[in-house]
Amino acid sequence: MSTSIRVSDGTKQLLESLKQEEETFDELLERLAKSERPINIGAWSEEQANSAREAVKRSRESFER
Repeated sequence: MSTSIRVSDGTKQLLESLKQEEETFDELLERLAKSERPINIGAWSEEQANSAREAVKRSRESFER
């Protein structure tokens, strides 16, 4: 299946400047989309988050000594 996406001449020039040699526009857009995925906030379990908080707390305490 194929889909057309309209872009301005300026946007096409920008995309062309980002495109790697022998890379298709589909591959370019996929690469760009993957690199811009939002971070998964809240990815840690409560236990992992508490463990990280404790590690930060211990680290700060060691600098205060």
